[in-house]
Amino acid sequence: MANRPARPAHEGVVTRVEQLTPHMVRVVVGGDALSRIEAGHCTDHYIKVLFPRPGVDYPEPFDMGVIRESVPREDWPTVRTYTVRKWLPEIPEMWIDFVVHGDTGIAGPWAAQAKPGDIVRFMGPGGGYAPSPEAAWHLLAGDESALPAIAAALEGMPEGAPVKAFIEVEGPAEEQRLVTPANAEITWLHRGARPVGELLCDTVRGITFPEGRVQAFVHGEATFVRDLRGHLRRERGLTMDQLSISGYWRREMNEDGWQSSKREWNEQVEREQETPAAV
Repeated sequence: MANRPARPAHEGVVTRVEQLTPHMVRVVVGGDALSRIEAGHCTDHYIKVLFPRPGVDYPEPFDMGVIRESVPREDWPTVRTYTVRKWLPEIPEMWIDFVVHGDTGIAGPWAAQAKPGDIVRFMGPGGGYAPSPEAAWHLLAGDESALPAIAAALEGMPEGAPVKAFIEVEGPAEEQRLVTPANAEITWLHRGARPVGELLCDTVRGITFPEGRVQAFVHGEATFVRDLRGHLRRERGLTMDQLSISGYWRREMNEDGWQSSKREWNEQVEREQETPAAV
């Protein structure tokens, strides 16, 4: 076995679970391990939650580097990526919001059944976006998967900053109360039976942009993210340094399939969408 630095997973514990909406569950994670992580400089912090395979015993301490070298690949823990909705280092406490659709998937059903005392192993956090005080105004757009990051961004906005936020959800029952120090116009979009992101794309395409340089955060299902990226780049003239934009998931793919194809997808999108002149 090759020698390599240990990369033990962080181990937290569920302290409470909240049903936010019919399809959104908040799992609050605490524990001493949280005092050893660094977070707070991004509003899109994310973690890689590790779900052990049923019936598989892993080496202790739980270390993904060791597991990958000593355990058959089909027995590796399942990895799912989730945004840190809120980080409270003084407790310490971390909120993770899960979209739940019945028994579909791995993370959603786990969150629906989570209870205080359950162990949560995760890697991270990572992240790369925070609202810039230099922006003239801010555009936030996404579906349910991006709602935790959009909510965190709204909370992290500069006082009085102009914001246009567009959040697409299934219907009125999925709306949440969002708090922000910004001067924010928050628009909830109810797609009903329409494809995810279609209403969101139509809405963003139809708005009048305020004057000044915008900072945009656009995340969610990969197909609509691709379409909005093209619109913002080609028709609105945004440069890449004005954009935090990425597909969190893709229709008809689980995360394993999406992550394995994401780089190729992104490269194809970049080739298809010509770079506009800076504005």
